Amino acid sequence: MKTILSNSDSLLIVLHEIYGINQHINRVCEYYKMAGFDIIRPNLLNLNQPFNYIMEEEAYSYFMQNVGFELAYKQVENIIENVRPKYKKVFILGFSIGATIAWLCSDSNIKCDGIVGYYGSRIRDYLYITPKCKTLLIFPSKEKSFNVNDLVRKLDQKTNVSIYMIL
Repeated sequence: MKTILSNSDSLLIVLHEIYGINQHINRVCEYYKMAGFDIIRPNLLNLNQPFNYIMEEEAYSYFMQNVGFELAYKQVENIIENVRPKYKKVFILGFSIGATIAWLCSDSNIKCDGIVGYYGSRIRDYLYITPKCKTLLIFPSKEKSFNVNDLVRKLDQKTNVSIYMIL
């Protein structure tokens, strides 16, 4: 886990994709550090090197076999519990599996102030959740593995949820 401090009263927890902590995630962290947030970037895969983007199936298989959503969620929940007293605001920004983990955290009793999730396709497996914090979800307009429109219709009925579909 890497912590980047800007002496802020707001924390952003950045959750990576199935590929791990790569250049994209590092850039996102740097952007929000420059915007004045303290950043925590957990290494949910516990790997020194990220998977390459061409290794999608291998990366997903590694995540599911060695980590899984429940363990990753517990890791992030523990982080929130430990840092919550230090910050006025705690937000989570997640990409892919990180978006699904952020979704799971939105229902936690350890309160976040908001989450943003990009392309959290596995949110479809956790439709029983109703976020306790403001939640912004961003999806593609089409996805080969599931019907995005059906998922958006189901999520659109929940409180605290805003959804955008990108063409």
